[in-house]
Amino acid sequence: MAQAPNTYPTWFAPKPRVMLDFHPNFITNFPAHFVEVGPPPAQLRYRVIEPADYRLRVTPTNWIEGGRTRFTFNVRASLPGRSNVWTARPRGTVVLLHGYALSEFAMAPWAVRLAEEGWRCVLLDLRGHGKSTGRRIYYGTREARDLSQLLDQLARDGGLAEPVAAMGESYGAALALRWKTVEPRVRSVVAIAPYAGLSNAVLNLSHEYTSWMPDAILRAGLRKLPSVLNILPEELDITTLLIKNPVAALFVAAADDKITTVAEVTRLYKLAVPGSKLIVVPHASHEAVAYFFDELASPVSAWLLESTRMTGEN
Repeated sequence: MAQAPNTYPTWFAPKPRVMLDFHPNFITNFPAHFVEVGPPPAQLRYRVIEPADYRLRVTPTNWIEGGRTRFTFNVRASLPGRSNVWTARPRGTVVLLHGYALSEFAMAPWAVRLAEEGWRCVLLDLRGHGKSTGRRIYYGTREARDLSQLLDQLARDGGLAEPVAAMGESYGAALALRWKTVEPRVRSVVAIAPYAGLSNAVLNLSHEYTSWMPDAILRAGLRKLPSVLNILPEELDITTLLIKNPVAALFVAAADDKITTVAEVTRLYKLAVPGSKLIVVPHASHEAVAYFFDELASPVSAWLLESTRMTGEN
């Protein structure tokens, strides 16, 4: 559970239930950068997507296979993008945070979509994911500091446009909420299918993907995890975090989510600062909900604009 996901062999991964179909240049058109973070030391890979007209198009397809709904999202854009009215003066910066065992590609469609609306977007591979380094992951207890160090690097390079927003899915959504409690530069959070309690999320994930794994083994691992990471057990749960440090956020739940259920996301929403919002997306699964652009694009855009109003910008 603590081992970096990018160290596992590829054959270990289960068959994906969601596929993103886009040309490799969709990401590599934007140069990769690296920043040293820690402790413990790690190097994060990140890319900056500047505001421009990318003519993004996302076309969904779904079908039933083995009794489960599977999705393909065809993503097309014109690269490099043409300058738009926001290119010279971005609205702010959005840091996009992927889910467990994924990498920057998972949030790339959102980066391009929000860049079209004037946001300077930052894609990254979290510690222990993708092309970033790090022997272990810490479920946000160390990664939040990594992200603040990334902001410091952007500021040194002259590339940090404030206000800053964090948008994540699943593991990345939980991290976005955690980061907001310790980083004053983060003004706005969008949390798509965040987990409330890590133990429930791990067990649900196993039931969905590795049903052959005995719960007893997982529970034993979960009991040992805090000592391995040198943290208190309650630090792993987002409910405990929000009880102590409530934040405002836009929460997104998927009606057909078997991993972080609507009830779990609603529990977090009720612990959040008044004025937070909750959207439940019909017919969406945990893996697919982030790409339901027809349902999410407008409310996400409206929520992010709240951060500009909080700083008095137009």
